[in-house]
Amino acid sequence: MITAAQMRAARALLGIDQRQLAERAGISVPTIQRMEASVDVVRGNVDSLMRLLAALENAGIELIREGAVSEDGGRGVRLKTRANPPEDGAGRSPARRNKAGSSS
Repeated sequence: MITAAQMRAARALLGIDQRQLAERAGISVPTIQRMEASVDVVRGNVDSLMRLLAALENAGIELIREGAVSEDGGRGVRLKTRANPPEDGAGRSPARRNKAGSSS
């Protein structure tokens, strides 16, 4: 399985656009667009999904399922289940900023 976010991230890592991915996978650009518009797990016919996965794998992309470890190592990026809130330039979270800015 691959999610729409993984698809977009894979394209970004490869530095390719939707047209180039479609060519590598042998599927149409509208199919790539529909897949990337999925809310979570990409849906499509089995042949198109298999072509997509093979094209990404041949290009050097390793899909890592949640909780799994990368078998081949290498550098990568992984999205945490729960992301921490962004910090401001002083290294404070939004909650800490509000406390720091209030006068008590």
